[in-house]
Parts: sequence; structure tokens; C-alpha cells
Amino acid sequence: MANIGSFKKSGNDYQGDILTLSVQQKNVRIVAEESANENAPTHRVFAGRAEIGAAWTKKSRDERDYLSVKLDDPSFATAIYANLFAGEDGKSFNLIWSRPNRSGGD
Repeated sequence: MANIGSFKKSGNDYQGDILTLSVQQKNVRIVAEESANENAPTHRVFAGRAEIGAAWTKKSRDERDYLSVKLDDPSFATAIYANLFAGEDGKSFNLIWSRPNRSGGD
């Protein structure tokens, strides 16, 4: 697991930065969105005016709320999947990426 982003919450939205070896994006916004469709994203992810992803509200096994985030851009080889969790202080949020499990063994 790797922390690839740091965010602060403002109302129902989040603002922060995403930093990896290939992505260095400041002022990323995760903006709440309303929809009647229960499968639709609950949030959209923006870098400037460009939409770069979507997020869905989820609950962990221990009943903690978090966002399941999908980031995608034409410059990416594949989409990035991560989860946005509250930090220990309850005021900051960390975007955590884990390499997907591969089935079939190597």
C-alpha cells in the first residue's frame, strides 16, 4: 500500500494533492455529486477543469466511511484505483493505493 495523496475536507468535498513517480497534481478536487442512480458515482474528481476520475462512498468492515476512487486519464496506461480514508487526526484524508491482486499465480 502507498499513500499517493493528501486531502482536507470542506463540506462534502475534498481538496488536496496526488503525488506519484508519474503523477504530480496539486489542487485536486473531489466534488460531491447527487444522483438518483444508486450505482452512479457519489463524487467526481477534478484537476483544474479536467475531470480525471470518480469516487463512490463505501463502508469498511469496521463501519468506517471511505471513498473508493478511480482515476483515469489518456496519459495513463491503465486506470488507478485507490481509497480515500480519514487520517488519525480525523481532519486529513489519505489516498491509499494498493496493487490489485492477480489471480492465477505467477
